[in-house]
Amino acid sequence: MKKFFSLLLTLALVLSLAACGGGNGGSDAGTTAPPPADSGSSDTQTPPPAEDVTITVAALASGYEEAYPGMWQEVCDAFTAETGVKVNLICDKNLEDVIGPSMQGGDFPDVIHLATGREKGLTEQFIKDRNIAELTDVLSMTIPGESAKVSDKIVGGFTDTSVTNPYGDGVTYLAPMFYSPCGLFYNAGLFEEKGWTVPTTWDEMWELAEKAQAEGSYLFTYPTTGYFDAFLYALMYSVGGADFFNKATTYAEGIWDTPEAQQCFDIIAKLASYTNPVTPAQANDQDFTQNQQLVLDNKALFMPNGTWIVGEMAEAPRAEGFKWGMTALPAAKAGGNGASYCWLEQAWIPAAAPNLDAAKQFVAFLYSDAACAIFAKGGAVQPVPGLTDNLEGDNKMFYAIYDNGADAAMGNFAAYNAVAGLGTVREVFLDPVNGLVNGSLTKDQWVSDVKAASDQMRANIMG
Repeated sequence: MKKFFSLLLTLALVLSLAACGGGNGGSDAGTTAPPPADSGSSDTQTPPPAEDVTITVAALASGYEEAYPGMWQEVCDAFTAETGVKVNLICDKNLEDVIGPSMQGGDFPDVIHLATGREKGLTEQFIKDRNIAELTDVLSMTIPGESAKVSDKIVGGFTDTSVTNPYGDGVTYLAPMFYSPCGLFYNAGLFEEKGWTVPTTWDEMWELAEKAQAEGSYLFTYPTTGYFDAFLYALMYSVGGADFFNKATTYAEGIWDTPEAQQCFDIIAKLASYTNPVTPAQANDQDFTQNQQLVLDNKALFMPNGTWIVGEMAEAPRAEGFKWGMTALPAAKAGGNGASYCWLEQAWIPAAAPNLDAAKQFVAFLYSDAACAIFAKGGAVQPVPGLTDNLEGDNKMFYAIYDNGADAAMGNFAAYNAVAGLGTVREVFLDPVNGLVNGSLTKDQWVSDVKAASDQMRANIMG
């Protein structure tokens, strides 16, 4: 894991200098982000809450919550026991649908745990509207019940990326939460049975696609197009390294005309031709587990995903002899390194949160030893030193991916101001994959649309 953290720190520092930000972050309800807060070495004392304060925490019920039901409630109860602040918890798989209507009426939760990349793009919308409260001061707060500051408990580099600092101004707006190596998940038992070798290059991947087709299966599927964000980031990094990755994620002029970009487009288009054709119809936030089931049933060999998949599909039926396997995206050429994107979930506070001080206390508490231990029961790992030391089973294998030679990619496409007619990053770069699979969109049209949108994104980049 030392190599992993070293890779992340190096990459994060590069990204923080080269990129203006990613699909995250926001500030108050105005149109200009506030100046950076002083995040020096002095502690920010945790203010005592007002009497009878009750905060509302809205958290996505993801695969981690499924692996350990009641995980978030237990954390909330521990926070209340420590601080006296009561918590009203909203925890749902379709969190946007639950909290969206009330927020439209001006009733906001105090803390929201919801990452970017979701189909409804709620977090991205708050980012573009700059409606997320600044959290830089939380980093220097003393964790409730402990003597350590929040910054003492977060691995270096995790608060210096476009995932948490979307405007490139050194200000943190989103707290780094659960992180997961992302890659291609597969049935290792099937590979053992067939005597197949996991591909390390894309040429080997295409050869395996033909073998799978002869066996009546498909090479690939994906839960939703949103999962192509981690896939695309890792692909760009493996093809062109940090330089190409940074230029691409900041929409550098002419970047999509480079050989590296063309290789990325070609790989995704060819992969679409080897994708199980039922995938697009099920690639939504309601039916995505049916696509994941294709791998468990040996109807597709690989799917992009994160470590939460094990808990999410724990009760699902599976082929005889099924064993989870995970690999990095193949190298762009023989002898090169594969790449794995480090997926990072975020917790954030709406600028209009009614209990801002207590909300910040809650975010600080998320890095306490007590909270970390509870989250770990669900397999959720935070960027806190030492948490990976005691991993066992599948998680031990998953988190070793960087120690096994994969390059780590971390960061997002830069945030840009809303423009009439300009779609989100997901709509422009990722959603078209459905069209590539079902034949309603050509690669050339997709590339043309990406270039046109990228020009607008660059012209309206936040920072």
